[in-house]
Amino acid sequence: MSLRIAFDLDGVLADMEGELLRQAELLFGERMTRRLQERAAGVGTSPAVPLANPDRATDTTSDPAPRVESVAAPPIVTLQMTSRQERRLWRHVEAIENFWETLTEVEPGAVARLAAVATERKWEVLFLTKRPASAGATAQVQTQRWLEAKGFALPSVYVVQGSRGRIAAALGLDVVIDDRPENCLDIVVDSKARAVLVWRDGERPLPIAARRLGIGVVKSVDECLDILVRVDAPPSETVGVVDRVMQLLGL
Repeated sequence: MSLRIAFDLDGVLADMEGELLRQAELLFGERMTRRLQERAAGVGTSPAVPLANPDRATDTTSDPAPRVESVAAPPIVTLQMTSRQERRLWRHVEAIENFWETLTEVEPGAVARLAAVATERKWEVLFLTKRPASAGATAQVQTQRWLEAKGFALPSVYVVQGSRGRIAAALGLDVVIDDRPENCLDIVVDSKARAVLVWRDGERPLPIAARRLGIGVVKSVDECLDILVRVDAPPSETVGVVDRVMQLLGL
């Protein structure tokens, strides 16, 4: 039976943070953006990072107004902004025509390699994202165009609104790859799928209890694909998919 795999987009395949940083410089100026980066870099210096929402760095001292929940936008890890600044940046991004098609790959060539391996191995691949709308086509269509431009033909894209774990359970997914610990926690709690966390930042400690909860950790999409190819053992192999993932991830 073919592996059923879901990949998160931003932070795993697409460099959303890099483009948001560029847009922040255009909006706030290079000097202010550098200050926001420095503040973000100083957050989380404790010896361990909590598993639940470890990347969320907020500053409400200068802006007590809550974040507008109608904008279903992912947090911006590399900039420690006030909620007002964050809303302003997202409003700026939403006005850019087909913003989501402008992103670069985090690992150049990763999407094309994923497409090639998935075709060879006959994997069923789904792409998950929590992208808010921008001017132009829908976030789903922009994402499909981006993936096709990077080498993945006919991509299946789902814009997430709720728990990724429930999505994984409903679709009977085997593995879900994400760069946010809280999403991986959703997956292991709400489904039987195996969660794989892409954790590139060697300067930040791994989230508390990630491995204890059965969340696999890799440093790149390339490493993740190497493991998935090994997981995709011949049909004669008697060990189940989940067990093979756990073995290869050292769990």
